[in-house]
Amino acid sequence: MMDLYDHLALGFGVAFTFQNLIYAFIGCLLGTLIGVLPGIGPLATIAMLLPATYGLPPVAALIMLSGIYYGAQYGGSTTAILVNLPGESSSVVTVIDGHQMARKGRAGPALSAAALGSFFAGCVGTLVLAAFAPPLTEVALSFGPAEYFALMVLGLIGAVVLASGSLIKALAMIVLGLLIGLVGTDVNSGVARFSFDIPELTDGISFVVIAMGIFGYGEIISNLSQDEEKREVFVGKVKGLMPTAEDFKRMAPAVLRGTALGSVLGILPGGGALLSSFAAYTIEKKTKLKPGEVPFGQGNIRGVAAPEAANNAGSQTSFIPLLTLGIPPNAVMALMVGAMTIHNIQPGPQVMTANPELFWGLIASMWIGNLMLVILNLPLIGLWVKLLTVPYRWLFPAIVLFCAIGVYSTNNNSFDIWMVALFGFIGYLFIKLGCEPAPLLLGLILGPMMEEYLRRAMLISRGDWSVFVTRPISASLLAAAVVLLIIVLLPSIKKKREEAFVEE
Repeated sequence: MMDLYDHLALGFGVAFTFQNLIYAFIGCLLGTLIGVLPGIGPLATIAMLLPATYGLPPVAALIMLSGIYYGAQYGGSTTAILVNLPGESSSVVTVIDGHQMARKGRAGPALSAAALGSFFAGCVGTLVLAAFAPPLTEVALSFGPAEYFALMVLGLIGAVVLASGSLIKALAMIVLGLLIGLVGTDVNSGVARFSFDIPELTDGISFVVIAMGIFGYGEIISNLSQDEEKREVFVGKVKGLMPTAEDFKRMAPAVLRGTALGSVLGILPGGGALLSSFAAYTIEKKTKLKPGEVPFGQGNIRGVAAPEAANNAGSQTSFIPLLTLGIPPNAVMALMVGAMTIHNIQPGPQVMTANPELFWGLIASMWIGNLMLVILNLPLIGLWVKLLTVPYRWLFPAIVLFCAIGVYSTNNNSFDIWMVALFGFIGYLFIKLGCEPAPLLLGLILGPMMEEYLRRAMLISRGDWSVFVTRPISASLLAAAVVLLIIVLLPSIKKKREEAFVEE
């Protein structure tokens, strides 16, 4: 306990410097601003703003990026409630009751419920992260290449299991991600492969290019392909901001349930925050309605508070596998790995020992960031409503331009802009085919790492494959992966899984 106290004291010492507070604030503000724009989630936001952090010191860059992350998570709920457009996938469930509340003129309480639920959950998530990261790091230090390989296999299978929609599509996306990850230069021999003699491809396809193309441009094309009425933006009066005492009484247990669920599920590889918001909503629907309570789907405040709390707790605890094992549990964390690598930080167990200021400073800044979001967003609700009245025809060219500038500035290479355009078209096809693109990003990030660990393990064991099953940790991880696959393929579970992801 004393250790934890010292660590947090160190962290707050780092986070409370003027520079880091400013970057946390900028991150939260930018994240919320862009998160509020419909169809642009945390993933596209971070992908767009990643180049902006290149010149910063590593601690400030990560603090700013995590600010952007939970700012965008938060901004997503604002559009979900006001415009019936989930800003990102984990606010899909917030739409169901949040928008109904807004239509009844209760957008204020709905937005406040989301804000306060998120803040509470964020605080708990940060504490969980601070308490559980050190012991997990010690476990991680006993990992060799075989264990890491097994862990990544488990991670990819977890991502398939937790991806919404069809299993086959999720598997296909992961395999596609792994294949794209093979483009570039061979780790061991240094020979270019699958680059088709295009010099720009010898370094591999940039992660930022794919993220921006599939998530940024893909969403834009898909939005433009709809009729103008479908893209219509809500302009209504927001009366009264604060929830009533009755609302608070109903919200409190829902927020607690959502927080507990999110804290646990956020750690899982795959869609921690997304899955936890779905699960929290399902649990609230199964909990009996009190007399006089609005039914779900017609503006029940619990249907806003619980998923928002779960989603925020999950987004905080998803840092645990990233910071302790160096394994991104979801696509946003994969972007974080990219950011850390750019700043020459090798994500994994050594971060905490080699870089305690970075590690604890980041954790302390999360708490500060969550506080900033509440202070920032409650007074700004009127402004968000105004921002949403900007016509799409102005909004989109601006986003396209931002993305293009961002991509160009990463390598100063116009080839990347063409690649983004190509992946934008591919992203649009994915949306049309109903494929969830997040597993693709995970495959892309984990693919080269997996290959490296696989080959290291094989080199150490002199080509003996049994190394993966004779070492206890890697054997149990692979067993867990097999069990997961078997469970998901059982007919009864398959049906349950399909039900869980159906929005009513």
